[in-house]
Amino acid sequence: MNRMKPSNTSSACSVASSIWAAMLALTGCGGPGATHFQYAPSVKPIHGEAPSSQKYRVLYSFQTAPDGDAPQAGLTDVNGTLFGTTEFGGAYDGGGTVFSITTSGSEKVLHSFGNGTDGISPLAPLIAVKGTLYGTTEGAGAYTCFGRSVGCGTVFSITKDGTEKVLHSFSKGTDGAYPYAGLIDVHGTLFGTTAGGGAYGDGGTFFSITTDGTEAVLHSFGGGTDGTYPAAALIDVNGKLLSTTQNGGAFGMGTVFSVTTAGDEKVLHSFGKGKDGASPVSGLIDVRGTLYGTSAAGGTYGKGTIFRMSLSGEEKVIHNFGKGTDGASPEAGLVSAKGALYGATAAGGAYGKGTVFRVRLSGKEKILHSFGYASDGISPDGSLIDVNGTLFGTTYGGGTNGQYGYGVVFMLNP
Repeated sequence: MNRMKPSNTSSACSVASSIWAAMLALTGCGGPGATHFQYAPSVKPIHGEAPSSQKYRVLYSFQTAPDGDAPQAGLTDVNGTLFGTTEFGGAYDGGGTVFSITTSGSEKVLHSFGNGTDGISPLAPLIAVKGTLYGTTEGAGAYTCFGRSVGCGTVFSITKDGTEKVLHSFSKGTDGAYPYAGLIDVHGTLFGTTAGGGAYGDGGTFFSITTDGTEAVLHSFGGGTDGTYPAAALIDVNGKLLSTTQNGGAFGMGTVFSVTTAGDEKVLHSFGKGKDGASPVSGLIDVRGTLYGTSAAGGTYGKGTIFRMSLSGEEKVIHNFGKGTDGASPEAGLVSAKGALYGATAAGGAYGKGTVFRVRLSGKEKILHSFGYASDGISPDGSLIDVNGTLFGTTYGGGTNGQYGYGVVFMLNP
């Protein structure tokens, strides 16, 4: 079930591109990273041009150097220009990039990671605060981790013209390690999570950081049934921050939790009792006071779910993936647009390489696009964004360059 990156991938270390599989011992490069639950079907992508569609169009195909490789995260819209990250590629032996792209497909690399202690492998979307972008890298930084040369990750800022600055390097101490998720801005202070480190070993942390780099751990995961390995960004609902953990909880299959900005954490739901889903990798959205999310595994067919949940923790699965060609392994979160929810699965669909889908709040699901032609992209990991009624997203592989491609930016009119 590992996500298999083709051999033409650059050499930068990132555990985030392989499955944790019950949290394997911390071996290899980097550290625990976050799980990829993608199935790796033996069927190769279909070569040649994808069927033409007025609804779906590839805007840009990555080339690995110097523009990047494997855009795992979704995009961020800042006044009509989209900003994103790639896990690999770039100018410095595959450390990843930050890029901008217009809605018509004009792409520009703003920063290549891997030149010094600036971090490698940015896996999360960026956020914009007062005209400056902020993000995380899963690896590298100023300190070594587990006695290796690869660091524990960073928090960084970058201007829209590409001036990058490391605000904090994680040290594998109680300050956390491996920030897989992005950040959230609450009244000028940034909050985020790390997938490892903390007071209880490697359960992860919830932290705050100022825009000038002062970091504080507010909660360490793993001290009971509060969940472990938070891999998704937080959302703010009525002054409380909510997200998911991939593991831990009462049944070991992950949680939905809330936490205050002071660090008071509460588990709202533990996955794994029955067929309610398992291992949520993505975050949540709030639609008129009800939470919606995806789990990457579990459910009736074992290939993931879409669920809704009240703010008090009452959870209900509204769709089970894996029956027919409706997709499998939804690692991306959901976006609300045009009265429905939209998302992506990293596998499944008509060709086994992922889908874009629409789901009504009632749970009725419809596939809008199945990936599988090498030219149109393979395995969308990141969440979609809605820009004036058009959806934009990324795929981890595929495109017109290389044997299996280095990923694409695409648009879809639902």
